[in-house]
Amino acid sequence: MLSRKGSRPISMLTAYDCNTARTIDEAGIDMILVGDSLGNVMLGYENTLAVTVDDMIHHAKAVVRGSKEAFVVVDMPFMSYQTSVEDAVRNAGRIMKDTNCQAVKLEGGAEYADRIRAIVEAGIPVVAHIGLTPQSVNALGGYKVQGRGDEKAAKLLADAKAVCDAGAFAITLECVPEPLAKTVTEQVAALTIGIGAGRYTDGQVLVYQDMLGYTDGFTPKFVKKYADLHSVMLDAFRQYKEDVANRAFPEVGQTFK
Repeated sequence: MLSRKGSRPISMLTAYDCNTARTIDEAGIDMILVGDSLGNVMLGYENTLAVTVDDMIHHAKAVVRGSKEAFVVVDMPFMSYQTSVEDAVRNAGRIMKDTNCQAVKLEGGAEYADRIRAIVEAGIPVVAHIGLTPQSVNALGGYKVQGRGDEKAAKLLADAKAVCDAGAFAITLECVPEPLAKTVTEQVAALTIGIGAGRYTDGQVLVYQDMLGYTDGFTPKFVKKYADLHSVMLDAFRQYKEDVANRAFPEVGQTFK
């Protein structure tokens, strides 16, 4: 995967179940992220903080079963690695062993370099995640663009270099100004995967529900909607309700003799 650095951009989408993973894989998407975003889009939580290691394993096992070619990365949820290096290695190992994924992802910069180094030394590939880190949303004061201003930009660049030096083979850059993301991409050996980080990263990732218009709620500025599945599904469900009420379903073709 590192051979793609600076060449053909890498495509990445989230998935949380077998059928979606199978479709994403069939489309030729390079990487699948089983994100702790499942807390928001699958479990109905307000944020990602309540997601557990068991939740991640449950969904990741289904995704791996549906994916034959895509490189599967699984998020380490809140408090699965923050407490200690030992907890980080133990939980990363459990995720990889139980799901058969190819890598784990964790949020944070230089302050978590020791966790990244230890996980990598245990033989587990790591994707780092800096910029807007949803697990730290309360400390960050909300969902805001990160790295604006010289001091904050320097801190983000230092974080990128620290996690790369610790062994992360890729870095997710979330909600980062495009010029800063470009600088990071040029100055680190790791792949950069952008989400709201502009045009010059080594790859892009989106939550598949966002890019498919699967929900009718808030859509981040950085999302391009490739479909409007919410409207399609809503129309279908309403038609089904009407057909049942009018006894138009089932028809003869849907019955057994």
